[in-house]
Amino acid sequence: MKTILEHILVIIGKDRFSNSERENIDFVQHNPLINALLNDIEQYPHAYVLACLMDRQISAEKAWSIPYKVKNELKSFEISVLGTLPLEFYQNLFVTKSFHRFNKDMGEVFYSAIHTIQENYCGDASGIWAGNPSSATVVYRFLQFKGCGIKIATMTTNILARSFKIPLSDYYSIDISPDVHVNRVLKRTGLVHPDSSREAIIYKAREINPEFPGIIDFSCWEIGRTYCKPTNPHCSECPLSSECKKNL
Repeated sequence: MKTILEHILVIIGKDRFSNSERENIDFVQHNPLINALLNDIEQYPHAYVLACLMDRQISAEKAWSIPYKVKNELKSFEISVLGTLPLEFYQNLFVTKSFHRFNKDMGEVFYSAIHTIQENYCGDASGIWAGNPSSATVVYRFLQFKGCGIKIATMTTNILARSFKIPLSDYYSIDISPDVHVNRVLKRTGLVHPDSSREAIIYKAREINPEFPGIIDFSCWEIGRTYCKPTNPHCSECPLSSECKKNL
């Protein structure tokens, strides 16, 4: 039986998911130009894919800014143009502009992803999620990209289903993606032990909502980003306040 706290997290997630209207996501706060590119999955689906692949050991907002920065450098973001440039170009660009913490490696990930999209999806990244596939299929397809682990694959699939309203045949394989916000919320509320591993957090989410474990991902992320801050949390404004153990 779910606790009240678990019910609240699921309800917040389901309310967001049940809204049939596609959301424009504020990937980078106060930057409408970057957000416009990443939300345009009809014309530039590869921008969203590339941004998610960059999300490793740097802030999400910095990672999600990278495709827009590349677009500014090239004055174009057509996949046909991106695919004409050699690996060395991307590595040098990342190093020169300090796009990432691991510039040479992530320049290669960026380059490799462009060619995976060209070779496997005829240059159209939306082929990754086209045709009402299962959640496992989409997660698996993301895992075929160089540098993509299960955390990025499930996060990317979750956003597609939850916010972009991409139809999938099921949601069983969309796990929670424990980033710093999600970890903080689940540990402070007492839903998981303060020393819980990433794997334990994933299985807790599966226990809470087996048919769609990732349904609570955005609930926790938004609460962590908005209220449950690392220091000086806004507990009185948080929707979990009445049930939270406040393990600060």
